[in-house]
Amino acid sequence: MATLGLSLSDFNRLVAEHAAALYRMAYRLSGDRHEAEDLVQETFRSAWKSRRLFDAGRGERAWLASILRRRAADQWRSRRPRLVFWGDHQPDLGRAAQDPTRDEYTDEMQEGLERLPGELRETLLLVVVGELTHQEAADLLGIPLGTVLSRVSRARARLREYLMAAAKR
Repeated sequence: MATLGLSLSDFNRLVAEHAAALYRMAYRLSGDRHEAEDLVQETFRSAWKSRRLFDAGRGERAWLASILRRRAADQWRSRRPRLVFWGDHQPDLGRAAQDPTRDEYTDEMQEGLERLPGELRETLLLVVVGELTHQEAADLLGIPLGTVLSRVSRARARLREYLMAAAKR
């Protein structure tokens, strides 16, 4: 394994180049601005601590996305049950005003993403939001390239169906 001893300037470059994509992925995984910020911060903290383990043959974003994925899994395991509001009694939490990607993703899109099975959602987010290549996503998830291609295709189709149905309401 080739290693890269990241200097402070190398690390700052990683943050500058990849923070926005990691934040978008974290936000779509968590659905919450503050959780996404925490996930990205934990990702970079872990990256700094393990900078000597970086495999130069693997892309920087793929390495960071794998760390983000592990931090998100850690967070999900430790998470308390979420409150779910039904009907017209949903409080205004101000999320739309705080969501920095609100012009890119609608509430329907977020809801559609949340309805996808976990493996489809994760694969789609890695490729579309995380901007990993299909091969990088396959390597990260430890699955064949064809499986990634299939998952992304099925996720897009299901999301499209959901969004078309939501538009008719």
